Amino acid sequence: MNSTAVQSVALPPLRWGIIGGGLMGREFASALGRWFALTDPDLPDARLIAVCDTSEPAREWFQRVPTVEQITDDADEVFNNPNVDAVYIALPHHLHRDFYLRALEAGKDVLAEKPFGVDLQAAREVRDAAKRLGRFVRVSSEIPFWPGAQRIWHELSENLDTLGRILEVRAGFYHSSDLDPQKPANWKRQNAFCGEAGAMNDLGMHVAHIPLRLGWKPSRVYAQLQHGFPTRPDGRGGEVVCDTWDNAVLSCDVSIAGEDVPMCWECKRMAPGHMNTWSLEVLGTSGGWRFSTQTPKTLYRFDRGREQSWSAIDLGYAGAFSAVTGGIFEFGFADTLLQMLASFACERAGTLNGRFGMATPDEAVASHEVWQAALRSQQEKRAVEVG
Repeated sequence: MNSTAVQSVALPPLRWGIIGGGLMGREFASALGRWFALTDPDLPDARLIAVCDTSEPAREWFQRVPTVEQITDDADEVFNNPNVDAVYIALPHHLHRDFYLRALEAGKDVLAEKPFGVDLQAAREVRDAAKRLGRFVRVSSEIPFWPGAQRIWHELSENLDTLGRILEVRAGFYHSSDLDPQKPANWKRQNAFCGEAGAMNDLGMHVAHIPLRLGWKPSRVYAQLQHGFPTRPDGRGGEVVCDTWDNAVLSCDVSIAGEDVPMCWECKRMAPGHMNTWSLEVLGTSGGWRFSTQTPKTLYRFDRGREQSWSAIDLGYAGAFSAVTGGIFEFGFADTLLQMLASFACERAGTLNGRFGMATPDEAVASHEVWQAALRSQQEKRAVEVG
């Protein structure tokens, strides 16, 4: 009997370079080191082959990564490396525009760090260059890849009407390390490096990602922005002025299913009791969802039955991309990063197939439009339309 065998076409490998080998550069390399743990058939192979950092100790760390072929202090050497397909650029915000444009002009695809430029103008320039040059660009936002966040996104995408009329949306990201006035300042505490939007630049993409993906872009915002300590130790025996906004509470108007809905976005570096907490809550007249990384295994569902109730759903390892990790085991930050990189690789290869995608340049620009309106709102003490 004759038969025809159907052979799947192997996807070409995705060869990465890193510009900036600090905390997130090392996390990125560690995630790629677990790439073999992913079992999803839609994934191309991925490996790290090039690293750039101006710090010698940072460069030395990457010598332990067996796939790395190039370690340099010159970013252009990575950009001009013909064996590098895409670069992850993890640099301070004020450097984003220059390095992203250089990578794009060199013909590389880019995984950009948030906020995708120090301000709205920079974000628009990078977005437009990516479109003009036909490069694949996405923006880092790993926290929404937690199983609880993914479940809420799926339910809101597919079953929004089961919640009835949406009454309220709340999303936030909270840190507390800046509560210590003796903590030395870093570049994120100064507008010249972090950008005037401060905590919104630093944390906001994580907060905005899922709402923007659902089409819930604010139309108007009233912002309450707050400075923390005006000065901090500079780590060298002196003090430095800290002029960024440390906390931001944005009360927004958004249209959902034809109805005006209040939506609150919070980005806080000074939030007592929170080490690194992301949360999302959506409430409707018939049901609702709530998830926080403070209780990462638990997803809460509201039901307006005969008696109103919140039920707790115990979550295991349930990423969008399958892995060897058993479903009974717990999910962690390293897993969110691995899932995010899988999303990048699949979407770039055209095999995302309806799964959750990374933040797009258009979404990053939309977030900057909200931050710009928030800054104006703070200055004028009134609600401001979002451009």
